Amino acid sequence: MSTLALAVTDSATMLRRQLRHMQRYPSLTLLILGLPVILLLLFVYVFGGTLGAGLGGVAHSRAVYVNYVTPGIILLTVATAAQATAISVAMDMTEGIIARFRTMAIARSSVLTGHVLGSLIQSMLSVAVVIGIAVLIGFRPTASPAEWVAAIGVIAMISFALIWLSVALGLVSKSVETASNLPMFLILLPFLGSGFVPTESMPAGVRWFAEYQPFTPVTETLRGLLLGTPIGNNGIIAVAWCAGIALLGYLWARRLYIRRAVR
Repeated sequence: MSTLALAVTDSATMLRRQLRHMQRYPSLTLLILGLPVILLLLFVYVFGGTLGAGLGGVAHSRAVYVNYVTPGIILLTVATAAQATAISVAMDMTEGIIARFRTMAIARSSVLTGHVLGSLIQSMLSVAVVIGIAVLIGFRPTASPAEWVAAIGVIAMISFALIWLSVALGLVSKSVETASNLPMFLILLPFLGSGFVPTESMPAGVRWFAEYQPFTPVTETLRGLLLGTPIGNNGIIAVAWCAGIALLGYLWARRLYIRRAVR
């Protein structure tokens, strides 16, 4: 069997390990869903009337706002799943299982690949649940089947990028507690973009940051695909950001995993 075939087989084994962790510890998946669902309900039912009226939906302000905020909540779900990835990686690095893996005849890259693929599946399933809840409370996307496929591709793309970055953050952390805190900025970024309010409503300095940080073009691309709003050049910028983050995260994680000593 070739080296590539062995790496694929070992990666599939590590993926099954991650999926079994998901089955045995469903509380982690519930934690991933908890924050986005709570914020979705909070912003729609508490703030939605006022914020929706500010978007021009005076007659049906809450219905207008649930459509506006759902893409931001989707990205918040992705960011929360990425935080869970960092925690999972840090647990492996601090509990001795990696030392055991390194004594086995398995592809070195398969451990990280299993984490990434398992987290990607967990992230996409979490997003599906959040979208389902959003639909139940009034989210009404207008996307065609092709646009839905494109939207799923965008979600998978940003998930993949943030997961690789979180793998690196998990590897660089000295403890599980540190790994749970380092990715917190990923959860804050959707708030400092166009996920919850238009960037035009922000003060000049905050608006500049909001318009040039990675979550805003991804949010606008997703919103355009699902709701038919203008995308402009946000799609190209979103792809560029995702590719850059994924490459940075992969190279950083690979270097850390190869060079660092087992804690």
